[in-house]
Amino acid sequence: MKITVETTVAAPIAEVWRAYTTPEDIKRWNAASDDWHTTAATVDLREGGAFSSRMEAKDGSFGFDFAGTYTKVVAPTRLEYAFGDRTAQVEFAEGPQGVRVRVTFDGEDTHSVEQQRAGWQAILDNFARHVAAGR
Repeated sequence: MKITVETTVAAPIAEVWRAYTTPEDIKRWNAASDDWHTTAATVDLREGGAFSSRMEAKDGSFGFDFAGTYTKVVAPTRLEYAFGDRTAQVEFAEGPQGVRVRVTFDGEDTHSVEQQRAGWQAILDNFARHVAAGR
């Protein structure tokens, strides 16, 4: 099943793309809630390049690597990647209110569609706030 989340960021597309694909930025926005954070991020931004974000509970109780391989990179409008046996597509589209960032990803069977959508949406909302705060 495909799940889609999106937000609009009031910033130039080049700035939105940079914040989405730069490890130092990713560490600042990549968390679904205040009790989680990303402690490390790497990006090899090319088709076939690897990425990884180390996501951890701030209390140290749990952590995991969200990692995969870019399958398509069309700067600054599209990213596609594989992570495990799943895929995701990220579209960046300029509009009158700013840049619409839409993420469509393959869901998994462990969590409900609602939980997955809420978590990915929370991360995307953090991303939008991060870009807005940097302006």
